[in-house]
Amino acid sequence: MMKVIKRVALAISITLLILSLAACGSKDSDKSGSSETVNLKLGVVGGIYEELWAPAKNALKEQGINLEFVQFSDYVTPNKALNSGEIDLNAFQHRIYLDNEIKTNGYKIEKIGNTFIIPLNLYSSKVTSVKDLKVGDTIAIPNDVTNGGRALKVLEAAGLIKIKKSAGFSPTVADIESYTVGIKIKELAANTIPSALADVTAGIVNGNFALDFGLKTDKAIFTDTSLKEENYWNLIAARSEDVQNADKAAIYKKVVKAFQAAETEKIFKEKFGGFFIAVGWDKDLLAK
Repeated sequence: MMKVIKRVALAISITLLILSLAACGSKDSDKSGSSETVNLKLGVVGGIYEELWAPAKNALKEQGINLEFVQFSDYVTPNKALNSGEIDLNAFQHRIYLDNEIKTNGYKIEKIGNTFIIPLNLYSSKVTSVKDLKVGDTIAIPNDVTNGGRALKVLEAAGLIKIKKSAGFSPTVADIESYTVGIKIKELAANTIPSALADVTAGIVNGNFALDFGLKTDKAIFTDTSLKEENYWNLIAARSEDVQNADKAAIYKKVVKAFQAAETEKIFKEKFGGFFIAVGWDKDLLAK
């Protein structure tokens, strides 16, 4: 009887060993077979981001990192999802928006890398130069605080208005001190301005909407001069607790480096005609 028990025990031990070895062999590994594949969920808004991130996704795959895109239909949900741990990273917003989200909602998330800036240019189907604008002409600007304030700065840089020195970072129409040219400013939803160009003299158009409507950067009657303003730089964000984890931070460094590459900038220039401009790639936000 004792011999039978020993044989059964031995058989069970061998079976467990085989199962253990089989389980080890089923783990995802990189090309070298030396490490497991790391799966990361990146929150984005719009299919265009998948195109912008395609070179980075391919580069990361070779390093054993599988980047999965998670699409959101609005700008509010991605930060909420990141903060709650539903996704690992997101890349859809600029600094001033993220800062406001953190202030308003108490999110424990932070920027880990810069991506690009999208210019806010002045377009017109009626005039070919800012100099052609005259008294009574109407210029449309976005009606949201962030883009509206930035649009007013563009108009000031174009020499059309002067903003009060006491105005905050995101000025409003009420902060206009004087008009160099007697134009009228009409506030509209940002996504409607391209189609409204037929009804106004000119309009400040967000780069992504200009791209959707086939507006070329070289057709703008005035180009955005705020490209060095870091608050308008887009970024990659992560949870603060993950950034403090050395292993995760090391992985995130690879993600940032993969995006900040010549292949990505080639996409910016060749596929999207200058609507995405690389900025801040020389700044290591994970150095700490």
